[in-house]
Amino acid sequence: MTRRGVIVGKFYPPHRGHKYLIDTGRSQVDSLTVLLCWKPGENPPGWLRAEWLREIHPDVNVIALEDTLPDDDSKAWAENTIKVLGYVPDVVFTSEDYGYPYAAFMGCEHVQVDKARRVMPISGTAVRANPLKNWNFLEPCVRAFYAKRVCLVGAESTGKTTLAAALAGHYHTNWVAEYGREYSEEKMRAADPSMWQSAEFETIAREQNRLEDAAARQANRLLICDTDAFATSIWHRRYLQKRSPAVEALAAPRRYDLYLLTGVNIPFVQDGTRDGELIREWMHQAFVEELEVTGRPYKLVSGSPEERLRQSIEWIDPLLQ
Repeated sequence: MTRRGVIVGKFYPPHRGHKYLIDTGRSQVDSLTVLLCWKPGENPPGWLRAEWLREIHPDVNVIALEDTLPDDDSKAWAENTIKVLGYVPDVVFTSEDYGYPYAAFMGCEHVQVDKARRVMPISGTAVRANPLKNWNFLEPCVRAFYAKRVCLVGAESTGKTTLAAALAGHYHTNWVAEYGREYSEEKMRAADPSMWQSAEFETIAREQNRLEDAAARQANRLLICDTDAFATSIWHRRYLQKRSPAVEALAAPRRYDLYLLTGVNIPFVQDGTRDGELIREWMHQAFVEELEVTGRPYKLVSGSPEERLRQSIEWIDPLLQ
């Protein structure tokens, strides 16, 4: 006979205490359904938390429900659970005492898991209060949401890549390379590398976003980004002398805790691929104007590589406290 279980909760956000609860429940039943309850205005939102649970537990059925019932009305929750499931579950798994009346109203078994939080001393409240402090209790997909992101932007040959690598080393984390450079180097090997199309910048922006989000899952609380889709929109203006609404739309929803704008007061280094020595000042001013117009938080770093690293650390450290 098939044994069916259910778990209900907010998972706000999912953490390894939840994972322990769900894994425990799944090991004791043939099928397990998780009811994720959400309310408007929550951050992260319910739909995203449900996506995370489906990724973390691919063998569990996850249903997201708007939370409209009083927390202390076990009878109403029991009735709604049966309505949503379409059947009476055999067992309820919880880490709280509410599980007993909740299960009793459904006429099923209740299994309480790690109520004292001895196995997993963590809570959603603690994570929301300080996700970086509770980093080790988060799965990679959740870490990607909470990781602090610092993006380096600036004109050509202003030390962005050198600074990105140095910052990643200082903070023992990873960094995302500039996909546009890789793309342009491939393009230079083509028959006519000087011809650019808007669609190419869209491709670069999408791939930069994808690489960044993948890297954020492995970050150690902080992700260093050597450019972003916003910077790609500036490069579009440089090469095509017009804006790209499509690229700007790809950049608009992205959020960074800090932009570091690298100054032009260092020598231009020709590496065989660069062609922007004469317009570095124009690009720098374009970045300043767009950063300010769009309200992106930024700081200017200048001087020697050592000075730029020191300045950057001074600005980043507060983000991690």
